[in-house]
Amino acid sequence: MLTGAHRFPRQDVVAYGRPAAEALREFAASAGATRLLITTPRSLGESLAAQLAKDLGELCVGIVAGVRAHSPREAVMAGAEAARRRRADLLVALGGGSTIDATKVMQLALWAGLGRPEELDPYRAGRGPDRADVAKIAPGVRMVAIPTTLSAAEFTPFAGVTDTAKRAKEGYTHPLLAPRAVILDPAMTLSTPPGLWFSTGLKAVDHAVEQLCNPVRAPYADALAAEGLKRLAVGLPASKADPADLDARQECQFGMWLAISGAGAGRGMGASHAIGHTLGGSYGVPHGITSCVALPAVLKWNEAAGTERQALVAELMGAGGLSASEAVRRLAKSLDLPTDLKSIGIGADKFQAIAEHTMHDGGVRVNPRPIEGPQDIVEILELAAG
Repeated sequence: MLTGAHRFPRQDVVAYGRPAAEALREFAASAGATRLLITTPRSLGESLAAQLAKDLGELCVGIVAGVRAHSPREAVMAGAEAARRRRADLLVALGGGSTIDATKVMQLALWAGLGRPEELDPYRAGRGPDRADVAKIAPGVRMVAIPTTLSAAEFTPFAGVTDTAKRAKEGYTHPLLAPRAVILDPAMTLSTPPGLWFSTGLKAVDHAVEQLCNPVRAPYADALAAEGLKRLAVGLPASKADPADLDARQECQFGMWLAISGAGAGRGMGASHAIGHTLGGSYGVPHGITSCVALPAVLKWNEAAGTERQALVAELMGAGGLSASEAVRRLAKSLDLPTDLKSIGIGADKFQAIAEHTMHDGGVRVNPRPIEGPQDIVEILELAAG
């Protein structure tokens, strides 16, 4: 008999099919919020964010346009300080996973009264004598997310923030870190660079695949991941064929929403995510690209543990007859994405260091094929070498 528990993010609403500004105004009114602060990457500060601020009118008290890739601590603290200074009562994260994760932890900084990057140390996820009991922190200002990529950070209560001094990405969690509302407006993704759109789409594929291949079954989560993977396998090529096709972009948004929702089963992801965390936090590889290069290699290495679940992955992707590894690689190549480490400047001289760092990630402990030590990670990296 299966046992388990599925935990749902503490979100009030996911709105889709409507203009973002309209849905945001409606939510702000229902939440009693009158001072909205937009957080966004610099690339969107004078375009999409500026237009959203104009549409919001007097509701918007400003834009913080400085969030960088991998959510450095410094950007988190700068955003929290701006929110205090402008007396914001609702944060609006407009952008991809880095912006959304940074804004999640801005909430934590506001709730706990933190002001300097090093003050985040006791609030990192994990165990140790210096850890604060994060769940006991009373929440205050919350956030809304308007994603422009397919990273799906907006659907979880977890966040990754980079300690730039250590060059390490660290996790943070609190039951209420997940945005109160998510607004899926495909029109807000039209200016997203194709490489970013498609690579974060592969990250969403990675969410689905590592849930479906997890050694522990969870029926509700598996069903979500399966449907999400099917939608992504259709929506991504369709949005490449016609970048202006809003229906195709919405199909991708639905796919990434379903794919990440399976994580509520609490089974964790596998080695692809673990390796990706190292490549991102320590080597600056963008979120989505880590999945493009790691997932096919991890699937290939995991074939020794059995291919039944992998056959399901290939079938859901419309690639029955291919291995799951080849199905993912073929999709990535069709979207003009890199599929090997050589293409992103990661050589064999770095494999041992990557492997040793990755062994500290929880993903290695739930991989379908047991990972016994750094040498197993090196084997996967060699499969991904190119």
